[in-house]
Amino acid sequence: MNKTIRRASVFCLLMVLALLVRATWVQGYGAKALADDEHNRRNTIARYAQPLGDIIVAGSPVTGSKGTRGGDLRHKRTYTQGELYAAVTGYSSQAYGATQLEGIHSDVLDGTDDRLKNPKDLITGGQAKPGNVLTTIDPGVQKAAYEALGDDKGAAVAIDPKTGRILGMVSTPSYDPSKISGTTDGDAWRKLLDDPDKPLVNRALRQPLAPGSTFKLVVAAAALENGLYGSVDERTDSPDPYTLPGTSTILRNENASAPCENATLRTALQYSCNNVFAKAAADLGQDKVKEMADAFGFDTEKLDVPVRAAKSVYPTGMDKAQTALTGIGQFEVTATPLQMAMVTSALANGGELAAPHMVSSVTDGDGTVLEEAEDGDTKRVVEEETAEQLRSAMVTVVEKGTGTNAKIAGAEVGGKTGTAQNGVDNSNTPYAWFTSYAKDERGGKEVAVAVIVEDSGSARSEVSGNGLAAPIAQKMMKAALEG
Repeated sequence: MNKTIRRASVFCLLMVLALLVRATWVQGYGAKALADDEHNRRNTIARYAQPLGDIIVAGSPVTGSKGTRGGDLRHKRTYTQGELYAAVTGYSSQAYGATQLEGIHSDVLDGTDDRLKNPKDLITGGQAKPGNVLTTIDPGVQKAAYEALGDDKGAAVAIDPKTGRILGMVSTPSYDPSKISGTTDGDAWRKLLDDPDKPLVNRALRQPLAPGSTFKLVVAAAALENGLYGSVDERTDSPDPYTLPGTSTILRNENASAPCENATLRTALQYSCNNVFAKAAADLGQDKVKEMADAFGFDTEKLDVPVRAAKSVYPTGMDKAQTALTGIGQFEVTATPLQMAMVTSALANGGELAAPHMVSSVTDGDGTVLEEAEDGDTKRVVEEETAEQLRSAMVTVVEKGTGTNAKIAGAEVGGKTGTAQNGVDNSNTPYAWFTSYAKDERGGKEVAVAVIVEDSGSARSEVSGNGLAAPIAQKMMKAALEG
C-alpha cells in the first residue's frame, strides 16, 4: 500500500474512533448535562407543552395557564392577583426563566418530576400530569399586608410561632408576573429591570438592611442569657449620654427627656434607649452578642423557606466602639424582615424557634402527597424565662412605649420599633421597622410579624417605626388572629 494512502487511512480511522468515543461519552455521561442545560430549547418546549400545575393558597389556585397561538410553546403561565402574591410565587416566563416557588418546584409544576410518572412514562420518557404546590399563606394576612404597605417601598413577613408556617410575605412595589410570562414581553421586562425601586427584588427575603433598634431584642436576650443582668427590671449600669469606648463620640438618645440613665431593660425597650443597649453590647463583647444573634438565625448561609433567604449578618473583627454601635442595630449589622420576624417568633414561642416555611406540601395531580413540611421543627434559642421576660417588656413597649400603634383589643401584643440610619452620615431617609407578636387571649391563635418601610415619601421628621411600620403590623396581626 502506498505510504501516503496508509497514513491517510490511519488518520481517518483515528478520526472515526474519536467520533465514536465522543458519541459514547455524550450518550453515557453528557446526556443529562445537555438535557438539563438552561439553554436547551427542548426543556422550555416540554415545560409549556401542557397546562402547568398550580400554586395553591388556602385551597384555591393563585396561578393558571392558557393556550398560545403559533410557535412551539403551547401554553403560558397566568396569575390570579399577580401583584398580591408575586413575593410568594415568583414568575414563570417563557423568555426569562422562573423564580421563587415557580423555579424551585418547576419540575413538579410542569410534570417532568420522576415522582409524577408511572412505569410507562419512565420507560418512554413521557410527560406526566403536573403536580401542585400548597402554600402556608393566609390570604387574609397577605391582603392586609399588601394593602397596608400600599405605595410604600418596603416588605412584611408574618409567621405562626408554634409551627413556623409563613402566613404572609409581601414586597412592595410589586409586579404582575403575567406581564412577563410570554415570549414577547421585552418592553415590560426592561421596564422592571430599569425601575430604580427594583420591584423584582423580594425585599422580605433577599434584601438585608440595618435593623436599627429592633436588634435591641437580640442584645437584651444576650444580656439576660449571659447573666449581665438578672431580669428586665434590674437597673443597668448605663450612663446617659454614653461615650463610645475609646472615642470622644457621644451616643445620644432619640428622646432626650426619656429616663434612660441606668434604665432597666424594660424601660430601655419602652423608650428605645440607645445608651443602655450600646453599653450592654460593649460589656458583653462581640462574641457573646454574635452567639445570640446566630442562635436566632443570623449568619445562616442556607436559610431556605424553601426560597433561599439572603444572609442576615452580625459582623466580626470590631473594636469596642463598633461593637457598641451594633447594640443598636447599626454599624454593619443587617437583617431581612424574615430574620426579624424569626426573632420575635422565637420569643413568642417560649424561646424555641420553629423553622420558617411557606410550603406545606407538594402533591401530584391527583392530590397524593409527594413531600410534606414538618410543622414545629424547633430549636431552643433562649431559656423560657428569658423569653417570658422579654415578652413582658415588649408588651410594655406597645401599651405605653414607642409601639402604641400596634395595639389590638382583646389580644396580648408585644413589639419593638426601630428607625435605622440609611446612607453616609444618615444622609438618606431612615428605614422604619417594627417587629411584634400577638396572642388571642380567647382563641389561642398567635402570630409574629416584621415590617420595614424603606421609603414612604414622608418627611424625614415623620419617619418612625411606630408611625409607619407599626400600623401595618397591627393590620397583619389582626387579620391572623381573626382568620
